[in-house]
Amino acid sequence: MKIQRGDTVIVTTGDDAGTTPRKVLQVLDDGQRVVVEGVNRVYKHVKRGHPKSPQGGRLQLEMSIAISNVRLHCNACGKGVRVGYRYAADGSKERFCKACDAAVNKVSPAKTTYQK
Repeated sequence: MKIQRGDTVIVTTGDDAGTTPRKVLQVLDDGQRVVVEGVNRVYKHVKRGHPKSPQGGRLQLEMSIAISNVRLHCNACGKGVRVGYRYAADGSKERFCKACDAAVNKVSPAKTTYQK
């Protein structure tokens, strides 16, 4: 899964395309859909006594969008990019930007080598 919860992404298609970078709130359906902060907002009408809105009314919620409609925002490039995985010199696995080859973040800790 190349997009993870907490990542900053740019929406590439749909009504919210080209907006400022937004944060991923949740990854759903085994990595096929994502919920992005402030994107694909809908109203849900709820009756009185609902746990989130005891007085009832309209709740404004973010719904999921397909993961193919977002790209990871690279701080070095400043745009939406594709992401790859590689092993760093210390043996840790990291995600990197395929456009500028900059490291995005570490995925796994450094591996210790055992000497005989």
